[in-house]
This record gives sequence, structure tokens and C-alpha cells, in this order.
Amino acid sequence: MAARFLALGDSYTIGEGVPEAGRWPVQLVAHLTTAGIPVEAPRIVAVTGWTTDELAAGMDAAALPPGWDLVTLLVGVNNQYRGRGEDEYRREFTGLLARAVALADGQAGRVVVVSIPDWGVTRFARESGRDRAAIGAALDRFNAIACAEAGAVGAAFVDITDLTRAHPDELADDGLHPDARQYARWIARIAPAARTALAT
Repeated sequence: MAARFLALGDSYTIGEGVPEAGRWPVQLVAHLTTAGIPVEAPRIVAVTGWTTDELAAGMDAAALPPGWDLVTLLVGVNNQYRGRGEDEYRREFTGLLARAVALADGQAGRVVVVSIPDWGVTRFARESGRDRAAIGAALDRFNAIACAEAGAVGAAFVDITDLTRAHPDELADDGLHPDARQYARWIARIAPAARTALAT
């Protein structure tokens, strides 16, 4: 029987600016299936621009059932973009993480948290005159929170932020969001964690 995969997030999870096949959750399913691990097409609950509280509301509206074999969570860039604080992020992220674990039938080992990319290295940030160093530092703090909270409950944490910094030109036409090549790099790191989760 094919595994059930729920991907929770924002523009990065829905793949803003890339074809459906280029979205990283879709690439992940293709990778795992090719490796002999059958996984259903991902259920994606994500909208470009969503913050942590908006993702929570989106999950409410989706009326998600439990029983997922793999749940991924990547959210927070829009909290940082809108200038929201770290304490609020920790509180709301912790709530989302608890919901993710519950959707995985209480198995934290089935949950994979993915770090927030650094949009400060993008063409959009450069051309709009943003303080790119400040963006990167803020996202590092947000990611440290996500990593700590994931570890506290026993969920996996996969850091892909350095990949966005190492390949800043792998962007969609908007000059802000990653392209399919960048997402493919993420899969090399996410797939091992996903395999472990699916074995839980």
C-alpha cells in the first residue's frame, strides 16, 4: 500500500513559480517511488504568503484527517518578512508542530521539519535594496527555534538553508522563489529523513 504524505507550509511548499512537477513535495514522491518506496501524490496545504497563524487557519479549513505516514512542515518566512517576533513564531510553530504530530497518529518520528530558505540572497532582495545580512541573521534565529522545537518532540529537522545561499541564482522568474533545480538539491537531504519517517 502506498504511503500517505501531507506537506504543510507556504510558497516554498506549493512551489510558487515552478510547474507542479518541480515542487519539492512532488519531487520527493517521485524520488521515493523510484527507490521502491511507493508514496501517494502529496496532499499539499500551503499558500504563498502564509504565516504560521494563517497556516493554522488553512489546516482548520482543510479539515484534515489523521493517519498520515509522513508529514512535513516548512513555515516562517512570512513571519520574518512581516517583522513578526521570535516569541510569537516559537509559540505558533510549536502549535503547528503538535498538530503535525497528531496528524501522524502521534508518531513524532513521522514528522520532518524543513528549514526556511534565505530569501536575502535572492535577486529580489538585492534589487529591492533590502538589508540582506539582517534577513539572513533573522532567518537563522527562526530556524534555530524550529530546530530546537523539532528536537524537543522527536521530529526530524532538515537544514536546506545553506543550499539557497550556495546557489542564489537558482530562482523562478520572480527572482525570489527557488526553481526546480534548487528544490532538487533539497531532495538529496529531505529524502533520507523521509525514508526514516516512513519506516517509523
